[in-house]
Amino acid sequence: MNISLLINGTDRAAASGRTYDRFDPFTEKLASRASAAGLDDVAAAIDAASAAFPAWSKTGPGQRRSILMKAADIMDSKVGEFTQLMIEETGATAPWAGFNVMLAANILREAASMTTQISGEIIPSDKPGTLAMGVRQAAGVCLAIAPWNAPVILATRAVAMPIACGNTVILKASEQCPGTHRLIATALTEAGLPAGVINVITNAPEDAAEIVAGLIAHPAIRRVNFTGSTKVGKIIAKLCGEHLTPALLELGGKAPLVVLDDADIDGAVNAAIFGAFMHQGQICMSTERIIVHQAIADQFVAKLAARAAQLPAGDPRGHVVLGSLISLEAAKKMEGLITDATAKGAKLVAGGKRTGTVVEATLLDHVTSDMRVYSEESFGPVKPIIRVADEEEAIRVANDTEYGLSSAVFSRDVQRAMAVAARIESGICHINGPTLNDEAQMPFGGVKGSGYGRFGGKAAIAEFTDLRWITIEDSAQHYPF
Repeated sequence: MNISLLINGTDRAAASGRTYDRFDPFTEKLASRASAAGLDDVAAAIDAASAAFPAWSKTGPGQRRSILMKAADIMDSKVGEFTQLMIEETGATAPWAGFNVMLAANILREAASMTTQISGEIIPSDKPGTLAMGVRQAAGVCLAIAPWNAPVILATRAVAMPIACGNTVILKASEQCPGTHRLIATALTEAGLPAGVINVITNAPEDAAEIVAGLIAHPAIRRVNFTGSTKVGKIIAKLCGEHLTPALLELGGKAPLVVLDDADIDGAVNAAIFGAFMHQGQICMSTERIIVHQAIADQFVAKLAARAAQLPAGDPRGHVVLGSLISLEAAKKMEGLITDATAKGAKLVAGGKRTGTVVEATLLDHVTSDMRVYSEESFGPVKPIIRVADEEEAIRVANDTEYGLSSAVFSRDVQRAMAVAARIESGICHINGPTLNDEAQMPFGGVKGSGYGRFGGKAAIAEFTDLRWITIEDSAQHYPF
């Protein structure tokens, strides 16, 4: 499949004529060939978005809502195309692709519902005869940078609320899934989104740093949102800081699932299996540390290991739970984590085998803080089990990480679980549920090394608008001199 840039409503090749190839990580066959944008293309995209902004920002909420709702239906109708692209470009399974499209379409619908919620307020003023208001208005051109792992969800999230708020957008597609990301823009343009409101840049991997720097440095870019690794997020934050451009960053995670001694063990096992191994663990919210009270650890681990051993892994086109990892490099990293942990005393209780880019659901018991898997974000299906003596140690271990995105606590005593949740340093915490959860209307984001800002529902309105103080005053008012 050949993937073009989208600039001012038109499919076009890169100005240089260059392309780059994305290969299926499982079959190693060509998945897509995409235009490799350069700085000339960046400038053209920014010009298009800037030119479209005045009219789009003044478009009424009803019209914006109608286009977004139509785009959601079109996206649903393209589930087959999205699924094929996700399988071929990223090694995902069909169920994961289907879930991506379903949630992304709902993100568009939620954004549509927000067009009439961009509200202000009347603020009492001490100045006689003055009407003072806090008014939200569109910020301008927004840069959206989305990753490959949940490509339809995360790229749709990156553009939906900015557009709903009256902004125009440039989506810098992931090098790993240019076709998947480009198809999102197709759904929006087919729904009637005016030319220039969404523009898509695809670039070769070796050009990524130059392209991103060129985009962020442009004075027309008024907002940046980035979902990806903490390492790259820090670079984005620094670039945005140099230009005083507000950024929303949703970065890496090392989500703890805390299983207290009074937990429903079967419920905790179910949540751990789902949270740890959905999409091969390649989700920012994936359960990355299973922290279990020693009083129930033997029983919990036995049940968890038995379940993990039953999860089929292989060709993502088959009837499997675990498909391909994004690359051979990522799969080999899993072997490194296993080797390091077992050499330092961890016990392999499930999985451990790699076949090409496919890695079995793997559990390492008796993990300690000197092992890589304790602190490194695995972003794969290799998960540590950490046994703790009591609730205090569980909280300490849960917070013993640079990250703070998602978390979970299992206990039959909800008040106890609430008290533990309050002390866990994370943007998200689920009691008696998995670390992996997403709904379009929820405030989604992290703390610490997992970034700042919030996607989702009303929380996102503040991210993509400027709050202005506007007054209507008496022209004959008295001045002191």
